[in-house]
Amino acid sequence: MKKFSLLLLPMLALIIAACAPQAAEMPKAELPAGKAWAEGKEIYFVHTEASDAGVAEKLTNMMKSPVIAVPSLANVPAESLANVYVFTNGLKGTGPFGFQADVFDNPPATPGYTPLRRLNVVAWADPASARELKSAAEVLAAQTAGEITIEQPGVVINMPFVVWDGGKR
Repeated sequence: MKKFSLLLLPMLALIIAACAPQAAEMPKAELPAGKAWAEGKEIYFVHTEASDAGVAEKLTNMMKSPVIAVPSLANVPAESLANVYVFTNGLKGTGPFGFQADVFDNPPATPGYTPLRRLNVVAWADPASARELKSAAEVLAAQTAGEITIEQPGVVINMPFVVWDGGKR
């Protein structure tokens, strides 16, 4: 009888474990990610909200995923924002205007990282001489050299990184 009990004990433990309630799996959401550049490295990010309804609609149509218009984002203090540079001419690419991919400053794990981005609209003075820029330093150097102009329309976009050099969500 003792042998039978010793054999039954592990089986009973297995049955009890199988019948115990399982921890609920966290739900996951899929969002389309955009490819861009930060400090010369390829990164991926998502758009979730924008302070301007027109920008939210453009991003929604581009990504085939809702970007919510949140006008109050425009009230975020400047010191709480990082920059995104978006190109309106130059090299053809995956950016929202059909030109080169966006360029971000302050990626995660650097001082000043925030997902809240001040929109900077970049135009090449001579689109035929455009080249791909892959860092905010390159963008600002091109501006200083008079190769590009940068306008800030006062739009804030929530653009958290999902994959970056040394990390991912």
